[in-house]
Amino acid sequence: MKRFIIASIASLVFVVACQKVPLTGRNQLMLINSKELLPMSFTSYKEVLDTSKVLRSGAQVEMVKRAGQRIKKSVEAYLTANNYSQVLEGFQWEFNVIENKAVNAWCMPGGKVVFYTGILPICRDETGIAVVMGHEISHAIASHGAERMSQGLLAQGALTAGQVGLGVAMANKPQETQNIWMGLYGIAAPAAASVGYILPNSRNQESEADRLGLTFMAMAGYDPRAAVDFWQRMAQASGGQKPPQWLSTHPADNSRVSNLQKLMPDAVKLYNKSTGNTKSTGRR
Repeated sequence: MKRFIIASIASLVFVVACQKVPLTGRNQLMLINSKELLPMSFTSYKEVLDTSKVLRSGAQVEMVKRAGQRIKKSVEAYLTANNYSQVLEGFQWEFNVIENKAVNAWCMPGGKVVFYTGILPICRDETGIAVVMGHEISHAIASHGAERMSQGLLAQGALTAGQVGLGVAMANKPQETQNIWMGLYGIAAPAAASVGYILPNSRNQESEADRLGLTFMAMAGYDPRAAVDFWQRMAQASGGQKPPQWLSTHPADNSRVSNLQKLMPDAVKLYNKSTGNTKSTGRR
């Protein structure tokens, strides 16, 4: 009976708190309004910049900022054309590079982007940066931070003010930061819920960000075919030191590349349209 009641409550929550990702139509659980994250996101972003070595000039910084601006424009154009401009309400775009060996980049809710210098050699050039930029911005556009927090709260069965407050503050921060704080404050999901629900959904979000990222970079005039090369380089850089896919927040490398290749024909059409080419084979 207890299990039935819990299952019924969970089902009710899904019915009441479900919404669709604007660009893909996927249903997502949303117990937290993504716009509620913005003030704390902006504060957290400033704290990160204030406590890090932010690079203010140089070729790499210029490429990151240029790619950011171009993809920002393509995101705005796509959302406006598809009547989803409300998704960007409250966004305050910003693109920065931090000197850090971590192979990482992220975008907080509201368009606050950071690239660590550790990922730039794998990006290689501006098109590689655009691959990562499109992917990370897509997480924010699809409200993945709020969705992940909602999933964690549901799995934990905890929706107290303190837990929600911490979740908002941590949403879309680097994964290592989330892991530490969520563990300390008891928001980490039970193992069964993590393996059976949260991790598969996280992998879905990553695949979704890959799909949207291809669209945004192609519309910005960057050849989306570079995405396959980038993720193959990322796989090589990891040296195979990854958990099996069912225990990971990310798709397996071969699955990711295979999915990208399936999406590529439509992305290339968008790229050709954006560049005015009908038989484009080169990369920008």
